Amino acid sequence: MRYFVAVAEELSFTRAAERLFISQPALSKQIRQLEELMRVRLFDRDRRTVRLTAPGEALLPAARELLRQWDEAQRAVGDAATASWLTVGLSTSVGRGLLRTLRERFAERRPGCELRFRQVNWTDPTAGLAEGEVDVAFVWVPFPGQDDLNVRVVAREPRWVAFRHDHWLAGRDEVGFAELLDERFVALPESAGLLRDHWLATDERGGRPPVVCTTVTNAEETFAAIESAGTIVLLAAGNAEIYRRPGIMTIPVTGLSPSVLALAWRPGDHRSIIRDLVEALSPEPQRLGT
Repeated sequence: MRYFVAVAEELSFTRAAERLFISQPALSKQIRQLEELMRVRLFDRDRRTVRLTAPGEALLPAARELLRQWDEAQRAVGDAATASWLTVGLSTSVGRGLLRTLRERFAERRPGCELRFRQVNWTDPTAGLAEGEVDVAFVWVPFPGQDDLNVRVVAREPRWVAFRHDHWLAGRDEVGFAELLDERFVALPESAGLLRDHWLATDERGGRPPVVCTTVTNAEETFAAIESAGTIVLLAAGNAEIYRRPGIMTIPVTGLSPSVLALAWRPGDHRSIIRDLVEALSPEPQRLGT
């Protein structure tokens, strides 16, 4: 029914397949199976156009109502089975007072539900969502698998750089990224894909490859690499205070696009408790492309 409604609304198998995150041949096969099951042709289609037949027009409102009822049933079952806590995935402390704000606002909506925070290494850029370890997660955009999740932006900030106290950057108030092109960088694991590229500022290098000194999987390894090897790492402005400690300094970097912090959750999770958690941070949902 979801496949049928998508094609009926898009009147394009290509656009419907993109919307559903499946291949076009797989979508066509499912529609053919539905037509065979119902013993009617639901679409008239040729190389240029797709149109609903009379049976297709009759099915569309009923299909939408079935999907609405199914989503409501999922929410009801999910709410009935909801435990007394939700697990929130993190790769680093998100700072900015976000966790305190989330706890306070969520407690107003769900006073009997506890939020539990789980630290997940950067080898999983979804912070536990991909493996089903968490219910929602704070993530940095972009990341591999982003289009398979719902994403709501909570902060857009300039990128800064962290370095050891005796680095040549010490004493500077800011630095242009062009001055950092030949510096030795700390990098996320290769499994972080687009996110690794973002924190190496690959797109802003004009084709010059980054000099990667070491790969790290969490914040503590990052601190150790900066302190022992004299490397540098890019970070969001909101995390600068978290990284600043004895022996480590941070300053703004000009010439870079902003970093984007978001809250992510699985599209199929229709529990109202998830909606309450997401809306505790901001009023409007936003789905991002890579």
